[in-house]
Formats: sequence, structure tokens, C-alpha cells
Amino acid sequence: TTGVNTVRDRIVEICVIKALPGGEVQTVTHRVNPGVPIPLEASLIHGIYDEDVAHLPPFKHVAKTLVQFLEGCD
Repeated sequence: TTGVNTVRDRIVEICVIKALPGGEVQTVTHRVNPGVPIPLEASLIHGIYDEDVAHLPPFKHVAKTLVQFLEGCD
């Protein structure tokens, strides 16, 4: 994220792993534009900088994909 404040800060990358009953594992990863500047302190931890996400869609544009990916999960 852009920091540790759960009210103010935003996601910059999300990875979801789905384990299926048959043992198959599916993974989906999205890097997104948080819509706010990423503080240098956060970038030094996760390695994602403003210029890395400037051209990417915001989280709300990939949320539907994640919902579809998790359809039917417990």
C-alpha cells in the first residue's frame, strides 16, 4: 500500500491465490494506480514507485475481475 493508515492509504498491488479442491492453485496479481502519491518510505519497502503505476487503472477498475475470480469461494 501507500502506507500503514488503513483509512487514508491505498492499495498499489494485490495478489490473490485460490486453492481448488483438486489441489490446483490459481493466482491473479494486479498492480494499480492508488490515485495518491506513494511516499518514498513505502516505495523503499515494496519497490513500487509513482512512475511504475501512473499508467495503470485504479483499484475500482480491477475489483470486478477479483470478484469474478473469487466467485464460489468459501
